[in-house]
Amino acid sequence: MGHKVVVFDISVIRALWETRVKKHKAWQKKETERLEKSALEKIKEEWNFVAECRRKGIPQAVYCKNGFIDTNVRLLDKIERNTLTRQSSLPKDRGKRSSAFVFELSGEHWTELPDSLKEQTHLREWHISNTLIQIIPTYIELFQAMRILDLPRNQISHLPAEIGCLRNLKELNVSFNHLKSIPPELGDCENLDRLDCSGNLELMELPFELSNLKQVTFVDISANKFSSVPICVLRMSNLQWLDISNNSLTDLPQDIDRLEELQSFLLYKNKLTYLPYSMLNLKKLTLLVVSGDHLVELPTALCDSSTPLKFISLMDNPIDNAQCQDGDEIMESERDRQHFDKEFMKAYIEDLKERVL
Repeated sequence: MGHKVVVFDISVIRALWETRVKKHKAWQKKETERLEKSALEKIKEEWNFVAECRRKGIPQAVYCKNGFIDTNVRLLDKIERNTLTRQSSLPKDRGKRSSAFVFELSGEHWTELPDSLKEQTHLREWHISNTLIQIIPTYIELFQAMRILDLPRNQISHLPAEIGCLRNLKELNVSFNHLKSIPPELGDCENLDRLDCSGNLELMELPFELSNLKQVTFVDISANKFSSVPICVLRMSNLQWLDISNNSLTDLPQDIDRLEELQSFLLYKNKLTYLPYSMLNLKKLTLLVVSGDHLVELPTALCDSSTPLKFISLMDNPIDNAQCQDGDEIMESERDRQHFDKEFMKAYIEDLKERVL
């Protein structure tokens, strides 16, 4: 009995495998389409989008409407361009500056600075206001070109020591925050011209190291808890404007005349009972405001025509037989009241200047 020989048609086998391959490719295509339409894939896409928004500091309210997340990439680019790195022109009183070097941020939905900010070390100005930001990060030391730190009306409770690395800093405004101290390293910013720490309410002293700030011409430490003029301020030899109103001063130092360049001195709403005769040695003083104090004595020569004083306000002092106000106005908060007082006094001074001119 002989062997059986099985003969196959190769064309049939090829057709069989080609059919199987086509079916597998069709299955892969359907599976890909199913995954694209599946809820899991959409959730993953939305999660990655939200993570990217959080990394860049974009508020949830911007990209989430009525519980739905817009994952449009173009929206992300638009938000980052218009909200995160909004670098528009500044108010007219600051003049025109290149927007590429200016960072602006405002709004109570901001609780921290965006992570992308640390990569923009070329910036020369920060203008951050009316946010809930509490901390200025230590990476601020990387911004060696920084000229202006404008940080009013936030929730900042601490300034990092690294701020002293900003050797080109000209202006620092941390008014109406929650600061209780100023880092002594700020004294290393020897080019500083303007310092505004007003409205922090709890600030009681300035570090002696700020004596190094010989270029400072403007200091505002009003609406705090200073009981005396800080020693470092008396050593700021170029100081022209000093506002220490709304504090707890009971007297002025006898060497107040060290401030030979002083032109404007605001002392209103303290507990002063007299002004020292050394005030007469401030030959460039043209504006003195001591309203709302407890003055019973002052050098009569201050009101003499021979002095350079153009404006002097002694309203609401016992020396004028007027009763001091209790200050019981009903306001939203102490900080808001102090801010109102400050703005009112600015308008008052400007009005006086316009009358003279």
